[in-house]
Amino acid sequence: MNNEHILIAGFGGQGVLSMGKMLAEAAMAEGREVSWLPSYGAEMRGGTSNVSVHISDKAIGSPTISAGEATCVIAMNLPSLLKFESFVKPGGLLLVNKSIIDKPSSRKDIDVIYVPVNEIAKELGDNKVANMVMLGAYLGKSKVVKNETLMNQVREVFGAKKPAVVALNEKALAEGGKLSV
Repeated sequence: MNNEHILIAGFGGQGVLSMGKMLAEAAMAEGREVSWLPSYGAEMRGGTSNVSVHISDKAIGSPTISAGEATCVIAMNLPSLLKFESFVKPGGLLLVNKSIIDKPSSRKDIDVIYVPVNEIAKELGDNKVANMVMLGAYLGKSKVVKNETLMNQVREVFGAKKPAVVALNEKALAEGGKLSV
């Protein structure tokens, strides 16, 4: 497998950092080299946040991602799309939260998938799983880690205390995966 350089960005409270952390932990569980670098404003919920995740079979030299280096950018809100669209390398992937971003990508040299994550999360009964819908869309396209490995991370986080949350996240991941095939 090649190196994956994923940048996930959105408002605080959209589960951006959680997406990155679960992805990084799933990759580590599969024996991969990983770096996870969060960045968020002091106001947290409602402010902007982003996370860089590197997944590789080799040692990772730097946790940062510069313009033109990302294999994938996940934009959960318009400011993130505007700021990070240029970070996707030619031939890379851009996932856009179609529920709240009505601006099309200006790039013609990348693969763009528009995912109505909020609508799907609402249909599933909880807006809080929009991030898992988007993560499912990314995994469906990239196959960077197995869904089951990621779900093991969800089970570890929520455990037996919240089985309904685990089941809902599993449904969200599966629904998102259907959108990127």
